[in-house]
Amino acid sequence: MPLDPGYDDMLRQLAALGGPSLAEVPVEAGREMFRAMQVAAPEIEVAAVTDISAGGVPARVYRPDGDGPFPVVMMFHGGGWVIGDLATADSQSREICRGAGVVVVSVDYRLAPEHRFPAAAEDCYSATLWAAEHAGVHDGDPGSLAVAGDSAGGNLAAVVAQMARDRGGPPIAFQLLVYPVTDGVNFDRASYRDNAEGYLLTAEAMHWFWDHYAPTRNDRRHPYASPLLADDLSRLPPALVMTAEYDPLRDEGEDYARALANAGVDARFVRYDGFIHGFFAHTRTIIATREAMSDACAALRGAFNAA
Repeated sequence: MPLDPGYDDMLRQLAALGGPSLAEVPVEAGREMFRAMQVAAPEIEVAAVTDISAGGVPARVYRPDGDGPFPVVMMFHGGGWVIGDLATADSQSREICRGAGVVVVSVDYRLAPEHRFPAAAEDCYSATLWAAEHAGVHDGDPGSLAVAGDSAGGNLAAVVAQMARDRGGPPIAFQLLVYPVTDGVNFDRASYRDNAEGYLLTAEAMHWFWDHYAPTRNDRRHPYASPLLADDLSRLPPALVMTAEYDPLRDEGEDYARALANAGVDARFVRYDGFIHGFFAHTRTIIATREAMSDACAALRGAFNAA
């Protein structure tokens, strides 16, 4: 399909602005660029927002309206493990909180290159352990727990699900993986070649992210960096993988969904034609992306009702 008209306009405007690419600026400048693009959304109202320490990891808890206890969704933000924070994940955290009727715990994990692999994954797992023990303080049900994230956050959600299986818990009911990074070794899939540049996330930027987060091949081959490369994908929670047609990460996300299904996991993927990487944060600017957010919230509600 052609690009959604909203994305066609967005990409034209960005191209007209010019300026250096992410890979050409210092890391802190890249973080500021991302914050400017992914602004907080206090207008998406939820019942309460509280900054906390989740097992020593900074986090932000979003509570929905109504009477709990509510299911709990761990939210891991995108940004290639290098950029992004609680503010850049605010919009999607509020949308999931309100749309799925869940407590969202958004995790401010340590970033590379100051903290390389496996720091981000270990932070996200630690925060998930905290939620399994303490979510009741925020009207959450620790027995109904899911992991979610977009891009690098989708990678971390998949990794935390594997960690929980390998380390004896906590039980996780569902994985919501939005255009996840799953393979740091193979960059020759068709989606990498076809969407290498011109669609916001570039192949060059992905190499920049990986070089900062897991610069060695041994690290990249570890399943807690590249979950698709795990020897065993059985006994993992059900999963919905959401991908975008014009995204370098499209094929590895879909490959992960297929690999999970082949291992006996209840997993599927949905490709959003005409979309680019980042659509999960574009619901206020690209009207068509609201369907994907609705699908995500429905999948979470269905997973918790089935648990």
